Parts: sequence; structure tokens; C-alpha cells
Amino acid sequence: MRQKNVTYTKNNLKVFLKKLIKGKIFIISGLRSYKKSGAHKILSPILKKKKFETYFKNSEIPVINELEKIIKKIKLFKPNVIIAIGGGAVMDYAKIANYLCNTQNLKKNIIQPQNFKNFKYCKLIAIPTTAGSGAEVTSNAVIYINKKKFSVENKLVKPDNFLLLPNLILKNKKKLKTSSGFDAIAQAVESLFSLKSNNKSIKYATESLKITLKNFIPHIKKPTLENSKKMLIGANLAGKAINISKTTAPHALSYPFTTNFNISHGHAVGITFNEFLKFNYKNIKNTVIKFDLKSRFNILFKLSNTKNIFDLDDYFKKLKKEAGIKDSFLYFKINIKKNLKRITKDINFQRLSNNPVKIKLRDINKILLNKN
Repeated sequence: MRQKNVTYTKNNLKVFLKKLIKGKIFIISGLRSYKKSGAHKILSPILKKKKFETYFKNSEIPVINELEKIIKKIKLFKPNVIIAIGGGAVMDYAKIANYLCNTQNLKKNIIQPQNFKNFKYCKLIAIPTTAGSGAEVTSNAVIYINKKKFSVENKLVKPDNFLLLPNLILKNKKKLKTSSGFDAIAQAVESLFSLKSNNKSIKYATESLKITLKNFIPHIKKPTLENSKKMLIGANLAGKAINISKTTAPHALSYPFTTNFNISHGHAVGITFNEFLKFNYKNIKNTVIKFDLKSRFNILFKLSNTKNIFDLDDYFKKLKKEAGIKDSFLYFKINIKKNLKRITKDINFQRLSNNPVKIKLRDINKILLNKN
């Protein structure tokens, strides 16, 4: 499904939405992000004389109980258009709700996806208020059931349209910019090394990193409409890359840290990001892929202006430090020995299987136990 209509100005948004929106509108957002981003000011004139209902999410991460509540409200309201305006969790709720709204057994069809004919409930428009997840262009969404992460994947999950508005991310808090921005960078890097990568995903990932590596720190420290716009584009390209290739080990291991220790997603990814870069390079001759892994590292060396894995490791350490991303277990007060089984049992093995080097549980244990 092809998505169109990327826009960067408030005026274009008004013109676009007036043409696109017909009938009843159901808005899914976060209460704070909806107001603080300025989304309510932009949408208010468009929503005049329109029948609409707004749902503000409660959970920081998308959980099954709230998803069921959202679906119930959608069925009662019967919208013609759903607008998801927010971060990754908002996008995940909207995408899954729109795709599985009419399923008979929601939880079962998420845990054990069935081959059944399905269709979108209505048109879905995605407007991100963070520059990170790229969820506005991906055909998968995340939901947690009993603290365990599940992915819902289908081409029908992807939103019909997306809009990128730098005004909406300009005033985000530093912590949010840091977390979401590093998530975009990690997605693009992981996409380069993914088992499922191809020429198209490499192109998206490379273009994304050209933009994000240059604008990440300025966007955090001295945000402007220009670097906000570039970070949105970079995150969008990273989303397009992982929509093809999917993510790998750092993302696979990030979810237990988010669910068990309440660490924001981008920071959770950053915890083992460098360790898996070094692990993959060290085991470069033991890959399970058809492409040349060294050539992918060479792309990253060039993009980061580094010459070897030691320089690259140092580059990302400095980037994380400058951005304020903490990757020390001591900082998060996590006793790895005590929590090792708790962490490893919640790993997303589907994402782990995309890693270019096969990773065994003993490898993960070693990485975690030996880390700072």
C-alpha cells in the first residue's frame, strides 16, 4: 500500500485534511502530547462542524486491556476516519484497533495469528508527535499482553496516509527527543545488518543515518523547525527501512528493560546497542546471512567517519553521552545477576532471529554480565 501526502506546514495540513476527512472522525492521542505539541490548535479549526470523538490513552506502553477499550469505543462511534496523533504507543493502538476491530477473538488472534480474511475498519491517518519510531510507515504494531510483547504484522496495519509536522515535535522535552531520536538511529543501524535487509532497505537506512547522525544532537540542544523537520524525515526513512528488514538484537533485548524496569524505549535500546555492534563484528566470519557483513560495517564506518570497530564503538559512546542516554545498569539500579532470568525470558526472539550472527542464550548472558 502506497502512502502519500507528506506535508510540513500548518496551512498544507488544513487543506489536506479538509479534502481527506469526510464523515465522522475518531482521534487517538495522548492528553499531554495533544495539548503540548499544539496538535489541538491545528486540528480545532478543521474539526469545526465535524462529528468527532477523542480518546486519550492512559498507558505509556500499548497494553491489551486499553486496546480492547479503544476498539469498543470505535465500534460504538462508527467513524469514517481515524486520526492517530502521538508517539509510538498511540500509533500502535490505532493501527491494531483499525486492523483487528472486527475480529472475534482479539487476544487469540494476536498471540496466535490466524489466516483469515480481514479488512481495515476505516481510513487511518498517522501524524507523529515524536521523531523516532517511524510507525507512520510500518505495517506492524506492538501490543503487550501480561507484560509480554507481541507484534501484529500485516500490510493492512500500515496507515493510509501520514503527515510530518515539525511544529508538533519542536517543544518536546529533552528526554523524549533523546529517546525517540536514538530509537530512529538504532533502527537504521540494525536495518543495515538485518537478515531480511535488501537494496531498498539499505538505501532507506543509509539516507536516514545521513540525516539523523547530523541533526540528533542539534535537535536536542538547540531545536529549530529545520532540524525538527530533518529528524522527522530521518525517522520516517528509518521506519521505511525496518518495515522491510525488521530490527535485530538491540531491539529484541530492549523490551524486557522497558516492561520490567520502566526504561523508555530509546534508552532501553541504547543499553546493549554498542555490545551487539561489537559482538556482530567479532563474529563476522560466523554469519548466517548471504550478504557480506563487512561491507555493511563499511557503510556505517563511512557514515560515522570512523575507520574500525573500536572507533565506531567510541563514536556511539560519545553520541549517547552527549545526548544524555544512559547505558549503565548501575545508573538504572539494575542488579543483572539477580534479574538475569527475568530479563532473558522476555526477549523478543522474533527480532533476535533477524540478527546477522546467530545469538544463543549464553551469548546474551555473557554480554549482560560483562557489561560495565
